[in-house]
Amino acid sequence: MSWLAQLSPQIRQYMVVTGNYWAFTLTDGALRMLVVLYFYGLGYSPFDIAMLFIFYEIFGVITNLVGGWLGAWLGLNRTMNVGLFLQILALAMLLVPASLLTVPWVMGAQALSGIAKDLNKMSAKSSIKLLVPDDAQGQLYKWVAILTGSKNALKGVGFFLGGALLSLLGFQGAILLMAVALTAVWIASLLSLKKDLGKAKNKPKFTDIFSKSTAVNYLSAARLFLFGARDVWFVVALPVFLASSFGLDHWYVGGFLALWVIAYGIVQSLAPKFTGTSKGKMPDGRHALGWALTLVITPIFIALALTYHWHVQFAVIAGLLAFGAIFAVNSSLHSYLIVSYAGKDGVSLDVGFYYMANAMGRLIGTVLSGWLYQDYGLAMCLWFSAGFIGLTALISLGLPKHASPSVTQ
Repeated sequence: MSWLAQLSPQIRQYMVVTGNYWAFTLTDGALRMLVVLYFYGLGYSPFDIAMLFIFYEIFGVITNLVGGWLGAWLGLNRTMNVGLFLQILALAMLLVPASLLTVPWVMGAQALSGIAKDLNKMSAKSSIKLLVPDDAQGQLYKWVAILTGSKNALKGVGFFLGGALLSLLGFQGAILLMAVALTAVWIASLLSLKKDLGKAKNKPKFTDIFSKSTAVNYLSAARLFLFGARDVWFVVALPVFLASSFGLDHWYVGGFLALWVIAYGIVQSLAPKFTGTSKGKMPDGRHALGWALTLVITPIFIALALTYHWHVQFAVIAGLLAFGAIFAVNSSLHSYLIVSYAGKDGVSLDVGFYYMANAMGRLIGTVLSGWLYQDYGLAMCLWFSAGFIGLTALISLGLPKHASPSVTQ
């Protein structure tokens, strides 16, 4: 372990933050797939399943607003560790006998999980801003891309893990295993994460939870519709469509979506290579607009194939892969821009507001995913996705354009 001691304090803290985020993400992805597949197997309708996640998304919206303020007041180490602890409580709530797993009870557990997830994510993304010098934007982009991409790759592993554990251990066995593992991570995080990381020097007022930055506001609005465009067909409609229309069992649905999200995360990690940093330039609002316009093609293609019954399996699979790759670059680019736009003191305020919009987009997408798929089918979900991406592109016209300063590594 001598090599670890030789690393700079910033690198060591980055490794702690990333490892913490990775562990949380595994359980979050697995829990999402467990709930979708388990309750679909019990005969719940797509809209009923969507409703199980509504508190997850609603409390994510609230958490990002209040969590950014708490991070600035208390320190990001505390908000990150609280997030881990709440996820353990959420998992523990699902260990009750199957007869007690009512819709209100599961919604309550998902509410805790939503708070936990967004406290953890806000803390992780905000802390990177504090570990990178202001004149090292290239390094900042790479670290954000690695954190975001690796997190989503592991979320894909979590999807596979959820489907596999449901088949091997059953619902409660899978939940118990994840709760025990996450408790060990939480204890390690309490001992190793730097104290007072991200605590603001000037204590913010509660009204500061709303961003006063025009750039952050535009980017937050674009993010809302971008993630609404993904979740309107990915959260409920796609897993149920794969299981019902393609006749896939839990292993195959979980495994396929896992591979998709893993590939998505890998592309996110490589996003700096696709958006200009290899040429010594940093991306700006023009890049966000261009990548959004590229993305809108894919849901339109899949929707047309479904509407006209043209090679449906090929269109869904190929379109999903293309959508994932292009969406990954969009998401990673947004993640860099928000960390770049955010103020250094009390960084979690701007980041929290931005991820509030992200959670609002997920909430809208989740509700629409269940309702639109149940009443109108997957094609309608995709048309809504295309419309949301169009709004993302329109809003991106307001993002700052700069002279693309040279990258400092």
